[in-house]
Amino acid sequence: MDIGQGIRARRRAAVAVAAGAVLGAGVLATAPAHAGTAPAAATAARTVTAAPQVPAQGAYAMNAATGKQLFGKAPNGRLRTGSTTKIMTALVVLSQRNLNLNKKVKIKKEYTDYVIDPVTDNQRYSSANLILGDSMPVGDLLYGLLLPSGCDAAYALADTYGTGSTTAQRTKSFIGKMNGKARELGLTNTHFDSFDGVSNGKNYSSPRDLAKLAGVALKNKTFKKVVGTKVYDDMQSYRPGGGTHAMRPWTNSNKLLTSYRGAFGVKTGSGPEAKFCLVFAATRGSRTVVGAILADTSADQRFKDAAKILDYGFTQHG
Repeated sequence: MDIGQGIRARRRAAVAVAAGAVLGAGVLATAPAHAGTAPAAATAARTVTAAPQVPAQGAYAMNAATGKQLFGKAPNGRLRTGSTTKIMTALVVLSQRNLNLNKKVKIKKEYTDYVIDPVTDNQRYSSANLILGDSMPVGDLLYGLLLPSGCDAAYALADTYGTGSTTAQRTKSFIGKMNGKARELGLTNTHFDSFDGVSNGKNYSSPRDLAKLAGVALKNKTFKKVVGTKVYDDMQSYRPGGGTHAMRPWTNSNKLLTSYRGAFGVKTGSGPEAKFCLVFAATRGSRTVVGAILADTSADQRFKDAAKILDYGFTQHG
């Protein structure tokens, strides 16, 4: 063996010893990247944080503190909103001057009949099962509006906080207030034609507008408390002659509250044209992400998509 061969042999032996020591210590040795080739770790990071693909026609998520977009799919597209409309219903009520949440509202026949199909006598719209002739506090009606998505509760609130001499005039006035609030908030792709999302054909919003609306509504402590409640059983339905009726607890239709860590709202929606919708919000650490999904393919899919978008949103800067 010549001198050069001896030196090369000793170098190979030294490398082999060093490699064995590293592997023995449980550390994975990675070869340096060649010029123009991304390191394996960077490639893995890009895979983890890639924007999710969702089947919904429109979706959007933003940083609640900065308003920066974190995810978007047709974010400005005008789509039917279903019962996510009730976010605005609640916000208009909560925006009333000198609002008294303990004010009692008498449950009229118009409200209870509204959710029943007059031909089949079956329930046609989501209901809080309000009791005809009883009276219920406004605060409880807000739970009935936002947890079981009661269209009867929406009717009661619109009739109470609209203006006019008849129920029809008052509800029309209330819908006008909803559109006025939309203009005030700069929701340029939003228009309401109902107080509950049961549309006559001109009820629409965009994922961006709904997320922005939710972000504003969540600044109200009462709204935030209500939409974050999983089950509510403290409602009071006052009998005309005294005492109260027992009622079944209201369960929040937003399953994200029990399936996603940090979720605290906001509202589901569905319908033949709206398909399946969800406005959602969650907090991880110091960051809150608010978003909306419109026209998704199934009730369960909207929650899966929201979880994907939230996971992605929490990895983004801004």
